[in-house]
Amino acid sequence: MSKVIKIRKGLDIPIVGEADRKITDVPNSETFAIKPLEFKGLSLKLVVKIDDEVKIGTPILHDKANPDIVITAPVSGKVTAINRGERRSLLEVVIKSDKTNSTVDFENINRSSLDRKLITEHLLKTGLWAFITQRPFGLVANPENSPRDIFISTFDSSPLAPDISFIIEQDKQSFAAGVEILQQLTSGKVHLGLNADKSNEMFENIKSIEKHYFTGPHPAGNVGIQIHHIAPIIKNDDIVWTVRPQDVQNIGRYFSTGKLDFQRIIAITGSEVINRSYVKTTVGANFEPLLKNNVSMDKNLRYISGNPLTGSKEEATSFLGFYHDQITVIPEGDEYEFMGWAMPRFSKYSASKAYFSWLFPKRKYVIDANINGDERAFVVTGEYEKYLPMNILPVYLLKAVITKDIDKMEQLGIYEVIEEDLALCEFACTSKIEVQKTLREGIEFLISEL
Repeated sequence: MSKVIKIRKGLDIPIVGEADRKITDVPNSETFAIKPLEFKGLSLKLVVKIDDEVKIGTPILHDKANPDIVITAPVSGKVTAINRGERRSLLEVVIKSDKTNSTVDFENINRSSLDRKLITEHLLKTGLWAFITQRPFGLVANPENSPRDIFISTFDSSPLAPDISFIIEQDKQSFAAGVEILQQLTSGKVHLGLNADKSNEMFENIKSIEKHYFTGPHPAGNVGIQIHHIAPIIKNDDIVWTVRPQDVQNIGRYFSTGKLDFQRIIAITGSEVINRSYVKTTVGANFEPLLKNNVSMDKNLRYISGNPLTGSKEEATSFLGFYHDQITVIPEGDEYEFMGWAMPRFSKYSASKAYFSWLFPKRKYVIDANINGDERAFVVTGEYEKYLPMNILPVYLLKAVITKDIDKMEQLGIYEVIEEDLALCEFACTSKIEVQKTLREGIEFLISEL
């Protein structure tokens, strides 16, 4: 094993609800949705209408600035709804599956003749390109850019996160094939972030890549933290790409078999889930069949696509996010508590010493979605620095974002972070600042000014 990078700052939130390492058979969803707002950096135009028949790989949306970037259908069937929000913003394109899994016929792949240009063309026309994220800023990658390096984190340290090794083990050949394809997209290196505390045999057998071992609390598994400790991003044109492990599998599977699919294994997690396990489904799947008869019914629930820290708030009838590998169900936490702010607590968790949870470091807690207060004065307390293992001053960065001071934003490291990197700061914030939302607004403002 090469040098282990020890992450000392951070926090493993002791929350009840991790999924058991087993795959449960559940009925697949009948409806699936693409959510245009998930694809950061793209201005998407709809290219289908209600009642259109689609196949897996049929273009549903394309980017106005670069029409070659398309978002394609994850299943075959019929477009049944186009849901819009305020000012007619496009929220969802809903497809009812015909369960035939018919796929658009793409040209045959000759693996021996593949080069960067051909690989890019295949990824763009199949819609697999959207799985590649570009840093700085966490945007869908620009195919005209050549990344300095590509980074893949093979473990997720966020609360209730799925066991990535368990998932990849189900089709490790496709993962290796995906890494091989990604190697041809950069003149630099492909970096693999590995968990030093677990077996990495299936990843260690992959050749011609850089392997880095990390240990420590969350956010050790965040690819942004790993980039910071391996080869930091210095300026806005210091471009790197990141790809999530299951998306690497999807890419590898396509180039190995010539057949496009958007299937994935996700974890069903959270204290309010009865049978917590893994299920096989497809990107954009509807929650209902995946959670049917499997959640508590005696309280109001918070449904989350993704993990409790960075996932999106949803309804019981919502759809799995394009970039999410889990569904989480926790209590909403909207019950009234008499003198809740003043009562001593042994059964609740606090990152500070507001409750007595610090006396029981190994206990796990049922944590709800209640933030226990409203936004307050944003003061310098030093608490953010405990949870961000970067050479960055997060409070000063966020204040520069709020005041729209571009020079200070750049000096304080905005090119190195996206929302997930500062999510723990939001969880622990005594001022109740919406850190992730504030950071994204700052990033979008900076992009508009560059």
